[in-house]
Amino acid sequence: MMELISRYGATFDLFLIAAGFAYSQQIVLRAGVFSIATAGFASLGAYAVAILLTRYQVSPWAGLAVATVVGTIAGLLLSIPLARLRGVYQAIATLAFVEIIVSLMYFADGITNGAAGIHSIPKVVGTPHLIVALCVVLYLFHAIGRTGMGRAFDVIRQDETVGLTLGVSVTRYQALAFVLSGALGAAYGGLLSLNTYSVDPGQFGFEFVVAALAAVVLGGPRNMWGPVIGAAVLSVLPELARPLAEYRPMLHGVLLVVIITFLPHGIADSIAAARQNHRVRRDLEKLAPPVPASVSAGGAK
Repeated sequence: MMELISRYGATFDLFLIAAGFAYSQQIVLRAGVFSIATAGFASLGAYAVAILLTRYQVSPWAGLAVATVVGTIAGLLLSIPLARLRGVYQAIATLAFVEIIVSLMYFADGITNGAAGIHSIPKVVGTPHLIVALCVVLYLFHAIGRTGMGRAFDVIRQDETVGLTLGVSVTRYQALAFVLSGALGAAYGGLLSLNTYSVDPGQFGFEFVVAALAAVVLGGPRNMWGPVIGAAVLSVLPELARPLAEYRPMLHGVLLVVIITFLPHGIADSIAAARQNHRVRRDLEKLAPPVPASVSAGGAK
């Protein structure tokens, strides 16, 4: 057992971190915003923690708190121009945000050490910390789903016009979704720094964008457990296809196409819908009046 944990412990940690990034991605999609800005938030949080710890000897938890604040502010600022955009234009704008942040990480040599990245970050975050962090995120999403905020997100995603007629402030709730996404993305970026010893700009490029989006689409964009399922599949897949590790982005793309074709609502949402349909059919069968014995006998004749 200990040998199994030591062998796959790093993979399990990366799965827990990937699930956190997927939740950062899911919250904006749930609010009807086509955003792929999680990679930018993650890079801000990761570098904030790395710089504070390696250059200023700040406490890891204080650095993590600062990273979360930085991500929150970035999400709020990003929501201002995106309030004027819709659909694919939001995706293009958030992709531009990611490219700007990653470019800054590459070319701000005096601060970020450029393409070489930052190394020798103290590893103070292990599996227990990541499990606790994921449990907190799960509770947060469960609480959101049971409040007016979650219902407002669902209405906006389905039809903004209906939301406006019901008195829902689309701009306000989408800005709130960006704030939550920025805080989560930056916090998990900080956890990534504190778990993997080093960060570099290449970690937060297009492959990161595809992986975060694929985890949500694969698991289910609306179900609370969707990001966990999606991140688990994407974490196990490279281990099952280790000889194809260098083709991981291609595997993610193929998997996305297959899921969108055969399970357009994702694994968790499809399972939830099937269970709901089963319950509805069962309830209808209970409510249906019994067939009279004479009718059944006549049918038998």
